[in-house]
Amino acid sequence: MNRTAPAPISSASFESAFQQAATTENRTAFQYLMALYKGNFLNLTISIVFFLVKSLPVYVLPIVTANMINIVAQPGQHSLRELWINFAVLIAVVLQNIPTHAAYVSFLSRAIRSVEAGLRGAMVRKLQQLSINSHRELAAGRLQSKVLRDVEAVEGMSKQLMLAFIPAIFNVVIAFGLTLYSNWLFSIFYVLTVPAAIGVMQMFKRRIRQSNREFRKEIETMSSHVSEMVEMIPVTKAHGLEQVEIDRIDTTLRRLQGKGYRMDLVEAYFGASSWVTFQIVQVVCLLFTAYLAYTGSIPVGNIVMYQGYFGMILGSITALINVYPMIAKGTESISSITEILRSTDIEDNAGKLKLTRLSGEYRFEDVQLKFPDGDQHVLEEVALDVRAGECVAFVGESGAGKSTILNLVIGFLNPTSGRVLVDGVPLSELDLSEYRRHLAVVPQTNILFSGSIRDNITYGLQGITEEQVMEAVERAHLSEMVSRLPRGIDTMVGEHGGKLSGGQRQRIAIARALVRDPSVILLDEATSALDNASEHHVQQAMQQLIQGRTTFIVAHRLSTIRHADRIVVMKRGRILEVGTFDELIACKGEFYNLKQLQM
Repeated sequence: MNRTAPAPISSASFESAFQQAATTENRTAFQYLMALYKGNFLNLTISIVFFLVKSLPVYVLPIVTANMINIVAQPGQHSLRELWINFAVLIAVVLQNIPTHAAYVSFLSRAIRSVEAGLRGAMVRKLQQLSINSHRELAAGRLQSKVLRDVEAVEGMSKQLMLAFIPAIFNVVIAFGLTLYSNWLFSIFYVLTVPAAIGVMQMFKRRIRQSNREFRKEIETMSSHVSEMVEMIPVTKAHGLEQVEIDRIDTTLRRLQGKGYRMDLVEAYFGASSWVTFQIVQVVCLLFTAYLAYTGSIPVGNIVMYQGYFGMILGSITALINVYPMIAKGTESISSITEILRSTDIEDNAGKLKLTRLSGEYRFEDVQLKFPDGDQHVLEEVALDVRAGECVAFVGESGAGKSTILNLVIGFLNPTSGRVLVDGVPLSELDLSEYRRHLAVVPQTNILFSGSIRDNITYGLQGITEEQVMEAVERAHLSEMVSRLPRGIDTMVGEHGGKLSGGQRQRIAIARALVRDPSVILLDEATSALDNASEHHVQQAMQQLIQGRTTFIVAHRLSTIRHADRIVVMKRGRILEVGTFDELIACKGEFYNLKQLQM
């Protein structure tokens, strides 16, 4: 038997198959599941064949037991040799279970694990494709719940379907067929189990679905709150609000506990009701077979055979019923996952222009921007030409629209009306993924990941030499800090750069921008976390960096933009003044007033 691991699945092809099912109206959970297993039907078919073979002891045992009882009950009509033959047959079918069961699990596991990896890969791929607006609407904790818990629930449902549901169906069909062949009258009793099972499921179906939906939503809420709590710990401790956070999470946990308790109780009543129903049916069946044997209609040993098959059918139907809560949970998780995979708010770059080089000339043509849920325009009648290689700074009070301008340049936002042109081409017609390769962004809130300083500086880049890295370190004024660290540039920064100071994190973010040698640079308060000495060195490095490159700067400290080619003063989404530092001071307008406030 081949014990090699299954070949890696393509999350792109997996997402395409599943999304095709997800975007079709009125799709059932079964149809979604079939989309999940597309490409794995061969493994499933082979596993079913091995299941039938490995289950032979279950099918043969009632027959052999009945034969042995009948041989012992009527020794004059049978030889001892018949007893040994039945014994040998039983031993043979039992021993074959070891290799066939291993083969069954092997092929089944290939299919299930492939789907699990493919589904998570498809979700990660989709999350990378979603627009920034979509990510603003989705809490990180809820996304983690969908990627982890919901995929796990779908995997659990798949396992239950393959390990319990489908085998139970085969057991019912085979047991019913063997009984029908032996005694058609007795098989009528088997048919009675079907309406009993359906009746029990119909009684509890709505309550099970509702309890699973409520529990799933409460899990997502709890995950979101815990994620927020972890991020807020420094603020919480700084203000002595630990108990407030504990009480807030405790409230969420109590709600989750209540939803979970109600779900468990519904499932408990469901399981107990199905068990009692089938036990009553089995007792009636036993009475009927005993009556047939008493009247001589069947041999005494056949009571064991019919009871064995009937017990198999009841056990299989009970398994079908008991797996229903898991199916309901998996179905609800599929609905949760499709909320992400069906989203159409993505950056679609298919067929768009790929820029091989970028000069960095920008034109804002009467740009207006209004968010769907907002009452006022964020930007109004913004008209601005930025020459290639020019350094333009944007200043103004908070909420004036400065960072929104940068988001338009990056392509995170699209104008409600008007256009943003890059080198004469509308930004909406460009492949944004390729376009952004020419940009370097230093955001106001620096973002580092759990890795070394080197990893964070060279993030996403291939073929960067040691000289290039160290040059970026030097120009970002990181050399002295790196030299003091035990492992130098290979020192781990911790989660979100937690082992470093705010200024150190910001300088690493600046080095990340420097090493990219970009055509366009966007600096959103890039030096806000630096002390005066560090700011002086970084400003010198920035002056070298921006030579010949288009640069957009958002700044509150007006002294840091004295050397900008032009300064754009904004207020309430509009451009009020444009000019050099000295020109704007001389005008004694809005910029002059802002400068006076900082003196």
